[in-house]
Amino acid sequence: MGEVRTKAIVANPIASKVHPIEVDCLVDTGAVMLMLPRDVIDKLGISKTGKAVVTLANETRDEMEVAGPLSILIGDRKTHCDCLVGPILGEPLIGQLVLESLDLVVDPQRQLVLPRPESPAYPSYKLK
Repeated sequence: MGEVRTKAIVANPIASKVHPIEVDCLVDTGAVMLMLPRDVIDKLGISKTGKAVVTLANETRDEMEVAGPLSILIGDRKTHCDCLVGPILGEPLIGQLVLESLDLVVDPQRQLVLPRPESPAYPSYKLK
């Protein structure tokens, strides 16, 4: 099994005159947040809203900026969220918050991100 990647359209929901950007993202089910490179955030005109401490895959901790709000569209599903600001030209990373919000599942065997089979038309959420 290899890595799972997906195309996403990211946009600034506040600045309608700024064109959305298509990004090729690594889908990481071990990550929590969405991370986008600084150059993408800057092109979209997304504001930095704060900072967060993150634990990286090698168990080191680092401080990163948080930016938002932004919208992200994967397939025909869209959500609004904040993201971590990664290095310029860094690899965009989709974590569990986006997957859960869009009700998507990862099929590692076929290397695809798909709507959950129980809810193929639109996201389904539990409220209990």
